[in-house]
Amino acid sequence: MISVFMTIILSFFNNLRRGVFMYLNKELYKGYREYPERILQFGEGNFLRAFADWIIDKMNKELDFNGSVLVIQPRNNNRVYDLNKQDGLYTLLINGIDKGNLKNEISIVNSISRGLNTYVEYDEYLKSAENPDMRFVISNTTEAGIVFNEEDRLDDMPPSSFPAKLTLWLYHRYKFFNGDTNKGMLILPCELIENNGDSLKEIILKLCQNWNLEKGFIDWINNSNRFYNTLVDRIVPGYPKEKAKDIEKEIGYKDKFLVESEYFYLWVIEGDLSIKEEFPTDQLGLNVLFVKNLDLYRLRKVRILNGAHTTMVPVSYLYGLDTVKDSIDNPLIGDYIKKTIYNEIMPTLDLSKDELEDFAESVLDRFRNPFIKHYLMSISLNGMSKFKTRVLPSILEYKNRNNDLPKLLLFSLAATIYFYKGSRNGESINLSDDTEILELYNNLWSRYDGSYNSILYIVENILALDKLWDINLNDIPGMTKMVADYLYSIINNGIESALKEVL
Repeated sequence: MISVFMTIILSFFNNLRRGVFMYLNKELYKGYREYPERILQFGEGNFLRAFADWIIDKMNKELDFNGSVLVIQPRNNNRVYDLNKQDGLYTLLINGIDKGNLKNEISIVNSISRGLNTYVEYDEYLKSAENPDMRFVISNTTEAGIVFNEEDRLDDMPPSSFPAKLTLWLYHRYKFFNGDTNKGMLILPCELIENNGDSLKEIILKLCQNWNLEKGFIDWINNSNRFYNTLVDRIVPGYPKEKAKDIEKEIGYKDKFLVESEYFYLWVIEGDLSIKEEFPTDQLGLNVLFVKNLDLYRLRKVRILNGAHTTMVPVSYLYGLDTVKDSIDNPLIGDYIKKTIYNEIMPTLDLSKDELEDFAESVLDRFRNPFIKHYLMSISLNGMSKFKTRVLPSILEYKNRNNDLPKLLLFSLAATIYFYKGSRNGESINLSDDTEILELYNNLWSRYDGSYNSILYIVENILALDKLWDINLNDIPGMTKMVADYLYSIINNGIESALKEVL
């Protein structure tokens, strides 16, 4: 399945024969190197280890970036101590498809120096701010991590929120270096919220105000530190529990931090482009983009990747399929997905044709990934709000640009309405959405009597949900009838015949 590294010592083979395995550490990994701590990272989880830390490892090995990561554990548990026992080392499995070709890669990542638990080692945490080599801050504390907590206090050891922890670290650094303008940080939050860098900076400045911190520090935050908005994308299933034992037999050691990811990755960093001089990922040709405005890239991801997911779910599930891979591999559904992306979503976006096509192909490769089982029902969670944010903008923009309606996207809307009837081939669908949405659908479908007029009544009421759509979609000429026609065809002819007719 995978080859053993040349850099891993011969004892691995001896262990393999004996069936005795040690945990990965620097004694086992002959390629181990120590680097100066230059990156403060909030979060020890799977995503950052399979994403940012892997990228830093590649820069160390191929560019002599010469920097290691000090991991700060956001929560009070002992996980970083297990990582420290492995000397910060872990194994990354990369499995996926690239340009139609199956990819399997394995590497030992050697970019983490150590981990700290601020609830136990708060003094050591602040002391790391005194390190003159520190230059970058990276974080992934979930979408709920970049929040203002009015309960945080200046004398908390530590405060509860990530922004407050970072503020106190920066304040200690400011005081230790007497406000040296050359000791500011380049801050790259990876949380999945819009304008994550701007939001983090705003909260830090608010904490400064609440804690009555001096104007000099506030000026230092504003003028000597740079906060970057970022967009990150990589599917990281995490620890491959089902096949971990087989992998350990192959590589000859145990690894509590073994992590698996897909092949595709993307990091878009918005702001001052001079960061490339200090974070030179472009010299390796990595898929890290430094841009003045990432809105177009966020839009591309939401419309093509997320939009295709949401468009796919009701059509594919009603057809009888259960996973994304099943869907893209099916001749009919796969054709539907591709035509939807290329013919109706991509024409609504403003990036170059090459950029859009390259991304679309990578999305289709990701959908085909045999190593990731992405269930349609997991994507269906809160499907109506997802349709509004991921698909409706493509519908409206297509209408705006072409003075016509996108038939394939509206077919998905019709299938969505039928999906919320809650039954597939006589089996109940476990719908998960707001109670108000589910009650509305239940009430509307209870009035269905088999007639076209009752279908039209259901569609009109769904399209009239101003609270959901922010507009009355019945006001768009032809839309109500087209959706009702498709829904009527799905019910009476079946999803397969209805879809073939549209295609």
